[in-house]
This record gives sequence, C-alpha cells and structure tokens, in this order.
Amino acid sequence: MKKADVKADDILSAKSEEELNKPFLGKVEKIYENSALLKIIDYDPTDKTAVSDLNQKIVVNFKNLKSVPKKKIKEIQALAKSDVKVEKIKKAAKEKANADKKKD
Repeated sequence: MKKADVKADDILSAKSEEELNKPFLGKVEKIYENSALLKIIDYDPTDKTAVSDLNQKIVVNFKNLKSVPKKKIKEIQALAKSDVKVEKIKKAAKEKANADKKKD
C-alpha cells in the first residue's frame, strides 16, 4: 500500500512478523513517512498477550498494510457497538440488583 492511499481513521488489514503471529485489523491513528500508527481493533486470540503488551497500538510499514472490504468493516463496527451495549446493559442490571438488595 502507498502512503497516499492511507488516511486517518481508515480500517486496514495488517501484519507484523516481529510482534504478532497472525494478521490483524487496525484503525489508522497517525501517518508517518514510511509507516502508520494503528490501534489494533481485531486480532487472533493467540496474539491476545502481545496485543495487551503493545497497549493495542502498533506501528506498521505501508508495505504490510492492505485495504479491507467495506462489508468486513461494517461487520466489525456492528460487533464493536453491540459489545458496548451488552456491557452497559450488564452494568445497569448489576447496579439495579445491588440497589434492590439495599432496599430489602
């Protein structure tokens, strides 16, 4: 991929032989001369520890980046939104249960 093809907030497929074993998806946060800083948003479960150690961010050379089909991006965004909603619902239910216990 060329620098001109990469824009901030793009979601791209990437690989990094040094840090992660499998390809991953990342959102472009910053563009450098020959690489881009990505926030890792989807990765193989085997790389969970490495992603955590990297604080979900990695710099990847443009030659290791590929565009992602729009359909795949929409699926990931939908999953991300549903995960947040589920967590909020769980938290609200737990808080309500704790409040009900205090009333008793």
